[in-house]
Amino acid sequence: MITGGKSFVSSPPAFSNDAKKLLVCTGNTVSVFSISTGMLILELEGHTGLVTSVVVVPSAAPASNIICNCWTSSLDGTICYWDFSLPELIKKVEVKLPVFSMVIPCLSSLSVMSDGTLPSHYAFISIEDVNKPNNKDKVLRGQIRMVDLNKSRLVGGLLAETLKPEILTVSNSGEFFGIQNKRKLHIWKVPQKSYKYDEVKKIKLHHTKGFTTLAFHPTEMMVAGGDLTGRILLWRGVGKKKFSDKETLKLENEEDRPGVRGDDDADSCSTWHWHPSEVKFLHFSTDGAYLYSGGKEGVLVVWQLDTGSKKFLPRLGSPLLYFVNSPDPTLSSVSCADNQIHLLKMPRMELMKSIGGIKPPCTFPEIYECVYRGFVFNHSAGLVALHTETYCIQFYSLIDDREVTQVQICERNYQPVDDVTVVLTLSALSIDGSQMATAELKLPEDGIGQMVTLKFWDNQSKNRHFTLSTVIYEPHSEAGISALAFHPTRSMSVSSSYGGDFKIWVNRSDVQHQKLKKDGWRCQSVGSYKKRPMTAAEFSTDGSVLAVAAEVVVTLWDPDKNVLLAVVGETITPNIKLSFVGRSEYLVSLSWGSNAQLSVWDMSNLSILWSYRLLAEAVACSIDSVHFAVLAVVPRSSKQSVPDDLAFHGRDGVILLFSPDNPVPISSWSVKKAKGGGLAFLHPSLSSPDEREAHSDMLVYINGDHEYIIFDPFNTEANKTSRKHRDSRLLEEEAGQFGYGSIYGELPKFSTKADLTSSPIFVPRDKPWETIFSGSSHVLPPLSKLCFALLESLLEKRPNTEE
Repeated sequence: MITGGKSFVSSPPAFSNDAKKLLVCTGNTVSVFSISTGMLILELEGHTGLVTSVVVVPSAAPASNIICNCWTSSLDGTICYWDFSLPELIKKVEVKLPVFSMVIPCLSSLSVMSDGTLPSHYAFISIEDVNKPNNKDKVLRGQIRMVDLNKSRLVGGLLAETLKPEILTVSNSGEFFGIQNKRKLHIWKVPQKSYKYDEVKKIKLHHTKGFTTLAFHPTEMMVAGGDLTGRILLWRGVGKKKFSDKETLKLENEEDRPGVRGDDDADSCSTWHWHPSEVKFLHFSTDGAYLYSGGKEGVLVVWQLDTGSKKFLPRLGSPLLYFVNSPDPTLSSVSCADNQIHLLKMPRMELMKSIGGIKPPCTFPEIYECVYRGFVFNHSAGLVALHTETYCIQFYSLIDDREVTQVQICERNYQPVDDVTVVLTLSALSIDGSQMATAELKLPEDGIGQMVTLKFWDNQSKNRHFTLSTVIYEPHSEAGISALAFHPTRSMSVSSSYGGDFKIWVNRSDVQHQKLKKDGWRCQSVGSYKKRPMTAAEFSTDGSVLAVAAEVVVTLWDPDKNVLLAVVGETITPNIKLSFVGRSEYLVSLSWGSNAQLSVWDMSNLSILWSYRLLAEAVACSIDSVHFAVLAVVPRSSKQSVPDDLAFHGRDGVILLFSPDNPVPISSWSVKKAKGGGLAFLHPSLSSPDEREAHSDMLVYINGDHEYIIFDPFNTEANKTSRKHRDSRLLEEEAGQFGYGSIYGELPKFSTKADLTSSPIFVPRDKPWETIFSGSSHVLPPLSKLCFALLESLLEKRPNTEE
């Protein structure tokens, strides 16, 4: 099986010591990406829960011996020590409670050995006490604890208790760390000589609004805090009373502290305000001259501390979450809520490269959530098309676990703080992926101005860049579009509407202006059935029959003649999905509502075979066999009656594999986050050779958070993760950027099966410089010979005419 679709922005990333790699928390693993190519190099696998933090051990060794060690924490209650150059798990510390955040101040303050070890390892962790009840509002489940990593045990008692686990922040020097807790900042000073629990000092800074983030100045005793209203507070001279090593030190003017509330241990406090909503992150520059901030509006703001002046990096298109500096002062990263990490060239803040994952689910106004219909799959190419918040459709490779391209459907800037005005409701792809149809809905303002737009897109090349072909405004008058589908073999599509009709569209070419061909789509025919709303539509496998759901009945049409062929019996509630199984011998229909139903129809006698009272979220039909799979959501009230073999542990759905002639499932799998999920069978050419021999079809399940898994539904044995075809390709891309190849280009590939007896090993040429670099770099001739041959080739040779 293959897994993917993990979030890249669940926790802040970390740069390697040479600033050539980026370590990203992705689900239960840590993914290591190349900075130069943006491609995945390797993964650290060993945690069984969500990885919450990664801390790279700094290197004091010369550049030729860079340390490649890191610490990671996870919700599985463990802390792991890795060598991410191999990769290899070196050590595991059992905390036995979920670790939500971890900082290791000693990594910045203690000298690092050449082998990456430290004289003493102490970490501060934010954990959740799962032994306390979770059904009470005032139960303190969050704890700040100290861990001796060398001895693998907790040290001392509680440093603090909070209602929920909070995120820890540490200063660059390792001298301070802290958390935000409602309207207070808790700041601790770490002892530099001995890490004794009793010597950890603590102060609090207060505010009238709730804090969302904090940051420490790299050299001065300055703390910045961001709140829910978008304000940034700067405290200077923090901890001069309690954190001072000299007990006799006193402030000269204790009452002259502008902006400081109560007895807070600070000299002054100033406030800046630009963000219209909560501040997501604050981060000081390496030299301490600037402060970076970001929030929901998707703009990176750079504040000059001395003057308060601002610079901006706008139009990042998504709320900002984290900002991280690298050991290279010219490189930084900013993480966005759309699952992208942007690499920035500093100090100009130029966007160098982006490391992007699958886009998160879109948010819709509640009354329009029923309009959006899941995912669209390109079965032959192994792609899924997703709707994004930025009015785009993202094409994502399920095999390679990376973005292929994005198509901008609506030409407008996305502002996260604005209300949603346009919703991409539907999309459809042709079988070969060369054509796409999209439907968008412009929401009315004060009940006026609603408009539906149907667009057709063409892709004649293999680069998957779609171009807009035809725009049709109000294709069904003022009614919304309920379904889109393409003919399996021709340039034909169908759109159905809630207004009571469906339309068949065909692609044509008009000869204009000196034989210049222009493609376009036009309406060929219109159909309806008793003026009932048309809620679903689908072509048969060979395209000879068009099935259209007229609420509770299914009508069958001849798409060429637009003639009604038959009407299939009624269901309890309106059908919202139709799918033909196999060679169209069977038809599967889904309906939602209080009486949700899954029905299987026999097309030979137009009668129902069997049905279930089942709330099905998605259905997928096999490509090469007569099977189909259903993703069903399990109601909370019925979970207690589910058989024990399904083993529901936080799972809210089940995948059922059926043969159409038998209502008893062939196999079943319980899954998590089924609401909003999708299913599809992939083409056999996309699976590994072993999987193709086992069975021709692979099933992909995408959950509501867009995490997915690809597996063989007909193999009862557990399959190991198969990514060799992907990792090898990425490593080749990575390797091509270094050494000899980065200077002279790739060496020609020689066939080891060549018949050496048929041709001489070496044939002299008139221009030896053309082949002088054809060979392994370690066997190249010395420069003395290279220079002579090169200069000789540049000289023009003339025949000797003198006798």
